Amino acid sequence: MHAAVAPTAPEQWTLYQQAVVDIQLADHALRVTPGPRGTAKGLFPESSGRTIHVITAFNPRGRTAPAEDNDRAQRLLLDEIDRRTLTWWPAAGGDAHGVHVERSAAVVGLSDAAARELGRCFGQDAIFAWTPDSWRLLSCAGDDVAVYGWRTTTTTRPADHAEVRSQWSNNTHPGSYGDMLSTGTGCVTVEAWVRTPQGSGPHARTSCMR
Repeated sequence: MHAAVAPTAPEQWTLYQQAVVDIQLADHALRVTPGPRGTAKGLFPESSGRTIHVITAFNPRGRTAPAEDNDRAQRLLLDEIDRRTLTWWPAAGGDAHGVHVERSAAVVGLSDAAARELGRCFGQDAIFAWTPDSWRLLSCAGDDVAVYGWRTTTTTRPADHAEVRSQWSNNTHPGSYGDMLSTGTGCVTVEAWVRTPQGSGPHARTSCMR
């Protein structure tokens, strides 16, 4: 599977530079936030120090795709990672406030070149490469690299001391615990429905509660 990738637009590159990544480990979740170059604060989860590459198949070529297409592409990416018998953790990358989030995989065992090629196969503009001493943004369309430091954070839910990423507001994703850790203000509603291959069922929504 190969997809041509155009050079990353400057505005898209800026969004990548500002992105944070949440990684769901076996017993807790952590958030990786870019920091000043040369800084490294918090947990690096790969005990032997190998590079962790963060790759998604969502929204190829920088264009918003339907949810079903993104889900299908992400399954194919995970199938390819499993076919290569690589270690990986579920991840999600996006802006710090959760307005835009893309499911991803934090993969161990790839070289930068192989990780770039895998991202390119799934139409991605760029991927992330995390090492004990740096957080790097790697273009899939060329040799461009942006190098930063990093910090990781977790937050504990008071009810049972479960840990999750340090900020949450509005757009939840697998691994989030919801309003107990929300940094947002205002009222809260809950909306639920069942989605099947045949479509979505009726929606049920609560009133706005403060």
